[in-house]
Amino acid sequence: MSNPLDSSGLSAVSHDYQALTPDVVMDALASVGLFGDGRLMALSSYENRVYQAQLEDGSVVVAKFYRPGRWSQAQILEEHSFAAELMAAEIPAVGPLVLQGATLHQFAGFAFSVSPSRGGRAPELDDFEVLEWIGRFLARIHTVGAKHAFVHRPALDLETFGLHSRDWLVKHQIVPLDVQGPWQKACTEALDLIAASALPISAGGLKDPQIKTLRLHGDCHPGNILWTPTDRPGGGPHFVDLDDARTGPAVQDLWMLLSGDRAQRTGQLSGLVDGYEQFRSFDRRELALIEPLRTLRLIHYSAWLARRWSDPAFPVNFPWFGSSDYWVGQVNMLTEQIEAMQEEPLYV
Repeated sequence: MSNPLDSSGLSAVSHDYQALTPDVVMDALASVGLFGDGRLMALSSYENRVYQAQLEDGSVVVAKFYRPGRWSQAQILEEHSFAAELMAAEIPAVGPLVLQGATLHQFAGFAFSVSPSRGGRAPELDDFEVLEWIGRFLARIHTVGAKHAFVHRPALDLETFGLHSRDWLVKHQIVPLDVQGPWQKACTEALDLIAASALPISAGGLKDPQIKTLRLHGDCHPGNILWTPTDRPGGGPHFVDLDDARTGPAVQDLWMLLSGDRAQRTGQLSGLVDGYEQFRSFDRRELALIEPLRTLRLIHYSAWLARRWSDPAFPVNFPWFGSSDYWVGQVNMLTEQIEAMQEEPLYV
């Protein structure tokens, strides 16, 4: 079956990253005084392009080339500033190096930063002690995040993540005709339920002013936590990729670490909150936001894939996207989320 995106013309657009050759990457590093020995490895990243480079002095760095047009310079620098605050508080976040007096650099039309390379594996999220440990560091991240607000980076809200995503998909006729009606119906019903929750409708703020928002990691899934052996100095979790840092409720940085059935998720949440509350109180009312947040991410993810389809990396890595079967699956998942949003929230 052909991908319906092909007929929309979206996949025919030339993509900016085509100009980012290995030579350009090496020359960009040299422009900030880092000279590679020729060994360059592309790391898993779709939104940006990220490379691990071996340098002549034997050290290893990670160069991140930001997707052109996604963030403004002010928004990127705000991410860098947040990372610097976390590291200054001795939180194991991996932020960009200061090179030639700056963390953000320009080369050949690309904005890029360079960070130290940190190894590690995915955390064992079925281990209560690991969950507690992660919870403690999330509380410390949020303590720093609550000190002041982002000025330039966006908020996590219904309008930008949900309504705009749905409307963009409809406007560009991304959903196949045979699934379009059921998908729009399920999507609208889901968004209506989210609108009735305490999540913000727009950047204006939460409807329940007692639920606080703060600067978040924003995309705290297991792949963005690198775990190193705890019998070594500095062992434990290292938080990477603050690219999606934004303002939102604290529970946003907890729910993506939950998986399995309700009992499993409750146990995992208990471990995270037990660790979290060793450093910072957690508002139990935010637990009612978990399923609305999960639903928003589901809708936003489909729009993200469609918007990025002109990037050659996306058809290669997401060949299943865009078919009728994919969208039928989305209808089923939205239906499940509609039911989940009407159930009692998790409780710890």
